[in-house]
Amino acid sequence: MNRPITGALAAATLALAAPAFAQPAAPLQVVELFTSQGCSSCPPADVAVAAISARPDILALSFGVTYWDNLGWKDTFAQKKFTDRQWDYARGLRHDNVGTPQVVVNGRLDTVGQSVPAIDQTLRRALLPAGGPAVSLQPTRVEVAGPASARPAQVWLVRYDPSVLQVPVKRGENGGKTLPIKNVVRELTRLGDWNGGARSYAVPVAPAGLKTAILVQAGPGGPILAAAKS
Repeated sequence: MNRPITGALAAATLALAAPAFAQPAAPLQVVELFTSQGCSSCPPADVAVAAISARPDILALSFGVTYWDNLGWKDTFAQKKFTDRQWDYARGLRHDNVGTPQVVVNGRLDTVGQSVPAIDQTLRRALLPAGGPAVSLQPTRVEVAGPASARPAQVWLVRYDPSVLQVPVKRGENGGKTLPIKNVVRELTRLGDWNGGARSYAVPVAPAGLKTAILVQAGPGGPILAAAKS
């Protein structure tokens, strides 16, 4: 992991309702990549995460982080809230620092993630089990239902671009390269908290070209309890 210097996701009734996006029968496994266009160690992880993103049981998300921005190239997708999310994971996973690339699987384990076999190995060890909250995602609402959890969970709305974006990098460690990056996260919004039962949350209409995902997570940097994607 490359670590630059940083500070210390009844039939008739259904016919009348807005169609819900179907979820796989098995729980959706969440793979989050924290990456930077300025990091020379990141392109293999970008490629590996893109490769597994086509699997129906995988929600792969690419978060651009900001702490490389003063080291030769400003990442065109990076947001501070994405860096904050990585720091939440650092605390949850008992790490002293953050670095890129980092792949976090279901909020439970992490790996550098520079190859598909490395990510698959972590997936096997951090598999999201069945029996979590049910997440029903519709175009303008999401419902989360299930028994109360031990601690209040957070419900996150994620908007991501499912296309492969070709990013020409002009300076820094990847200067002169064009990087293919897939499932780039554009928006990350906390919809509210959930502590059991059935609760509904409003979901704004997705911007053109972006897909929607919902993450139900046991607190900041905690394990993913359930997920859904459009």
